[in-house]
Amino acid sequence: MVDWAAVRSLRAWLAWTCLQLCCLPEPGESSTRLLAATIGRAVPELPDLTVVAEAFHAALAGRPIVAATAPGPLAVRGTPAELAALVGRHVTAIAQRGKFLAIDLDPDRIVVNPMLTGRFQLARPEEKLPTKTAVVISFGPRSGAPKRTAPWTRRAGWLPADDATVEVRYRDPTQMGKVYLLPAGVERSVPGFADDELGPDADDPGLTLDIWRQRIRRHPGELKNLLKNQGFVAGIGNAYSDEVLHAARLLPFRKRSDLAPEEVDALHAATRSTLVSAIDVLRRRVPPTFEKQVRDFLAVHDKGGTACPRCGTRISEVKPGGFVTSFCRGCQR
Repeated sequence: MVDWAAVRSLRAWLAWTCLQLCCLPEPGESSTRLLAATIGRAVPELPDLTVVAEAFHAALAGRPIVAATAPGPLAVRGTPAELAALVGRHVTAIAQRGKFLAIDLDPDRIVVNPMLTGRFQLARPEEKLPTKTAVVISFGPRSGAPKRTAPWTRRAGWLPADDATVEVRYRDPTQMGKVYLLPAGVERSVPGFADDELGPDADDPGLTLDIWRQRIRRHPGELKNLLKNQGFVAGIGNAYSDEVLHAARLLPFRKRSDLAPEEVDALHAATRSTLVSAIDVLRRRVPPTFEKQVRDFLAVHDKGGTACPRCGTRISEVKPGGFVTSFCRGCQR
């Protein structure tokens, strides 16, 4: 019989080893520091994926797939035949859901979970392929742009012409992320993506204050873990949980059960304002290099030792499990 516990342990060890090998330091650099930086900064979260989804929908909706290849097949969940069968399918929509990117086709679907190190590139076919590219999907000409697009994408200089061929490259140095092929009629689970596994997106207008109050009662524990719990609200990870808690003036290790009603409300308001502000910044600064992670504008995350922009106290930083948690002892309670 197969020892599935041993298999899972081996997979976890291989993923960790791969992450370390892909993050080897330059001469004179600390490998520990570089690895911690990779874990702390790299993870795409809701603001990052919202911008990618909005841009890719504007660029690709209505186009047919003309080629699909997997230079890094370990990242693909699906068969070579299913990948080849994507050719001829037309894109109907591209959207972000939690920490996933969903590409809807007629009639199939592709769902990408970039995990720690997955990145997306929009490029002309003649541009050099980045190293560690796992999947390449080429899209042909279309008759016209989709009617419904994010206003900031309209007439953008980076948009490919409707008569051009364009590629999406999914690059993942560790291949920890996964590209799920979901042909119509094929049952294939996407871990973490089911409706009963994901709460509402953290910036969903339907997540009203009343619904927030109801949902938060079901989730005990520390506030940072609460915000990162995709079953509570979807899309927030390590970086933006720090930012939300700083905006709400709450310490990451406070217990949800300790919050006063006004603090629960403040956390809701901070979640909305932080994500809206971040998306606005990323819309201006990310295109056309959609694989780029922009985090330098954040108030506290990964800025240990610098002055808090609100009160001037030196920002504290801890790294439980290698993941950076940053907060201000001066103005967070």
